[in-house]
Amino acid sequence: MSSHPSKRRKLADGAQSSDGAAVSDTKIQKQFFKSAQSWNLEEDYENRPRKGKKEKKRKAADATKLPIRVAEGTWVTQEEEDAEIASDAEWLESEGEEAPEEEEVQPEPEAPKIPEREQIRRAQEEMAKIATQLNEDPEEHPGAFKALAKIGDSEILAIKKLAIVTQMTVYKDVIPGYRIRPASEDVAKEKLSKDVKRLRVYEQAMVTGYYQYIKTLGALAGGSVRDKSKQPISSIALTCACTLLNAVPHFNFRGELLKIIIKKLSYRNIDKDFIKCRTALETLFHEDEDGQPAMEAISVLTKMMKARNYQVDESILNLFLHLRLLSEFSGKASRDTVEKQDDGSGKKPKQKKEFRTKRERKLLKEQKEAEKVMAHADAAVSYEERERMQSETLKMVFASYFRILKMRIPNLMGACLEGLARYSHLINQDFFGDLLEALKDLIRYSEKDAEKEDDSDDENKEDEVDEDDEHEFVRDTSREALLCTVTAFALLEGQDAHNARSDLHLDLSFFITHLFQSLLTLSVNPDLELGAQSLQLQNSVRRNNRINLQTTTVLLIKCLSGVLLPPWNIRSVAPLRLAAFTKQLMSGSLQVPEKSAQALLGLLADVLHTHGRKISSLWNTEERKGDGTYKPLAATVEGSNPFASTVWEGELLRRHYCPKVRESVKQLEKSIKSIK
Repeated sequence: MSSHPSKRRKLADGAQSSDGAAVSDTKIQKQFFKSAQSWNLEEDYENRPRKGKKEKKRKAADATKLPIRVAEGTWVTQEEEDAEIASDAEWLESEGEEAPEEEEVQPEPEAPKIPEREQIRRAQEEMAKIATQLNEDPEEHPGAFKALAKIGDSEILAIKKLAIVTQMTVYKDVIPGYRIRPASEDVAKEKLSKDVKRLRVYEQAMVTGYYQYIKTLGALAGGSVRDKSKQPISSIALTCACTLLNAVPHFNFRGELLKIIIKKLSYRNIDKDFIKCRTALETLFHEDEDGQPAMEAISVLTKMMKARNYQVDESILNLFLHLRLLSEFSGKASRDTVEKQDDGSGKKPKQKKEFRTKRERKLLKEQKEAEKVMAHADAAVSYEERERMQSETLKMVFASYFRILKMRIPNLMGACLEGLARYSHLINQDFFGDLLEALKDLIRYSEKDAEKEDDSDDENKEDEVDEDDEHEFVRDTSREALLCTVTAFALLEGQDAHNARSDLHLDLSFFITHLFQSLLTLSVNPDLELGAQSLQLQNSVRRNNRINLQTTTVLLIKCLSGVLLPPWNIRSVAPLRLAAFTKQLMSGSLQVPEKSAQALLGLLADVLHTHGRKISSLWNTEERKGDGTYKPLAATVEGSNPFASTVWEGELLRRHYCPKVRESVKQLEKSIKSIK
């Protein structure tokens, strides 16, 4: 049996030399390394499923499970079934695929709750640290203002209170003595030095933080956060606003602070915060030197009163009496115009020219330029600018006074008339006629309103009165009439208007007649020696009201002094008027309390000292100067016929129960005997 020879492989065409094999191996190796650069073995390893811990957990859980019966009829434990599933997973892994695995959603661990005391302590430490940094070198920490505001965003009220107080203290210390203007685009493009750039970044950060802080104060003062503690956060916010207004009135956003404070003054509920805000405005008016802050405050105040239809507290109107222009302004104004006084100097006289060399003139010119720059840097307000601001302020004040007179707001009449009397030297004389007519109408309408109120009180006696009503106002028409008379005489006394009465058509006879008719009624008034505070006018018992506190007796003495002893022409009073008022005052002295009786007798002593010879016949019982009968209730002063009577009331006053009254009557009779 022949065997076939074994076949040999043909190596002719496909065979390669050992050098060719080496070249192919090198190419494969390069391709391997090149593809290996894109491998991420750590990520692949990280994405592989973990089996160790899970298998242990499964085994521990399956140990407690019962065996199950499969389709073949045999009983199998859970471990065997899981082994098959695990083997499938291994196959999938061997093929390069990942077995599907259910992701376990693990709840995020809750942050441990820090006690409130600990949070407050940490906030205090952080705020103290930031405040110290700003105190040492504020320009190095422009972001500290934002950090302080962020601490104040806490939900804990104690931290909020500490934050706003800390910010107030910080801003009060770091705010410069000038206003900061916003940086324009042109200025931002300029090349600045490192120090100037750092300063501007700091100033912009401070102004931005200060504005946000004021907005926060406004929201908290308005009651956006409920706080029922003894010192609510709204009260603290108002305190911070008042402090900043008085400490840095020259700085930016002064108007926003004024709105916060005046919004509180718009309420008629008088509490500690109301008094605090009112005191802050009084301090601002007293310390205002350039007139700009006062003008802005009066502007916001008058707009608020007009918006509320002048239903505000009386003490708000009395704020006008704290303005410095009351004693500094020299012009005359009405509600629409202001006339400035001319000093009469005309052109300035030429000064003799001094000889200076060219070098001296150059030095003088440079000195003047330097002074001009310094004045601009110090924000020095010129006299003309200050006078212009005070003029605008005075116009707003008079507009409010005249509008209240026209509307006849009952609870503001006393403060309005008091203010007009105090500002009488600044009222334009051309406006006197209209103002006196308004005062006359006020007296007429007050009498009519008093009659209506008396009728309505009689009809509503059975109605219950709410004792807790803080807005109830008790009106005293006789007091209003006296205030009108005092104001009318103060207008003539404050200027030289009495010399131009004929040209201005000023007639005060209406006020004199009304005063004469009301003397007997006032003498039996039980509240004659009580002021507005004691009379509880507009519940002023609980208020620190320093205006309109004069008693009715004091107002009466002022009116009588203006009628009987006018300062502009004391000798021009008619004898008939002197005698009529003297007789009425002696009759009224029998009814009034002892202090009022002493005041009236003291006034009569001054009248006798000045006009003794004109009225001395009233003390003469043997002969009468006039005919007819005395009419104390006459409609006019002249119609009372006072010289037809005698002053018999002196005999009764000599037996008065008060020793001082008896002594005053004796002194009065001695002066009469000395005249005779």
